[in-house]
Amino acid sequence: MKIGCHISVGKGLEHAARRAVELGAESFQVFTKNPRGLKPKKLDREDAAKGVAVMQEHEITLVCHTPYITNLSTPKPDLQEVTIRSILEDLNIAEAYGAVGAVVHCGKHVGEGEEYGTRRMVETLDLILEQYDGPVKLLLENTAGQGSELGLTIPSLMEIRGATRYPEKIGFCFDTCHSFAAGQWSLETFEQLVEQMKSSGYLEHLVAIHFNDSKAPFASQKDRHEKIGKGEIGSEALAKFLTADSFEHLPVVLETPVDDEQEYAEEIVYLHQLRQAGQLS
Repeated sequence: MKIGCHISVGKGLEHAARRAVELGAESFQVFTKNPRGLKPKKLDREDAAKGVAVMQEHEITLVCHTPYITNLSTPKPDLQEVTIRSILEDLNIAEAYGAVGAVVHCGKHVGEGEEYGTRRMVETLDLILEQYDGPVKLLLENTAGQGSELGLTIPSLMEIRGATRYPEKIGFCFDTCHSFAAGQWSLETFEQLVEQMKSSGYLEHLVAIHFNDSKAPFASQKDRHEKIGKGEIGSEALAKFLTADSFEHLPVVLETPVDDEQEYAEEIVYLHQLRQAGQLS
């Protein structure tokens, strides 16, 4: 298991990779571009190569995250076209960065209904993936269920992946806060969650975990991240992910709220302590 955190790539990938080393991160996540925009980003390949070299030297795993504002289910042709172009760019940036995957949020049906939204999402995914043959997987992230979000449950995510023409190019990123807020797991139902992941086939395509506590209560359908042990999920429940054999091979990335990235150093130490305590008990 490689425990890490989200890091700014504003000063380049090499700087972000060295920052990860300073923070004690064994994995980290960066945005491919401005998370609130779809403006194309000029890729600095020299910086990317230097960043990859640092990660290889320290055996650090990178996960990329696409902008929040993309909507794979948009009914508007012009927005669908922009989304396709943007995510293709994200995949190519992630490839240059040596990332294991590029996380994308599931679509929002924006009032058109779940059936339409799912169908449109599959169509958009196909239009993206028919144009990309690189090694980076597009990682569908489970949602909290805010508004008209799709992809709350493991079966629905497997259904979306299975409906595309390119399932082999799609993996998953599991967010602990989102799933808790969607009413999909808690301390009492952790084992059932893992069993569902296994029996559905989801687990074999799981590439990364977003590790967050939740400010919002169970089944609130509100996406509000909190520091580990400070929220509604709690350390005892979250520690189960750190000690479960099913997740041993994965990067576990903190996206908890911080005023300064240096705060992640302490939280990473805390996660290692939780993991060690769980293994000894």
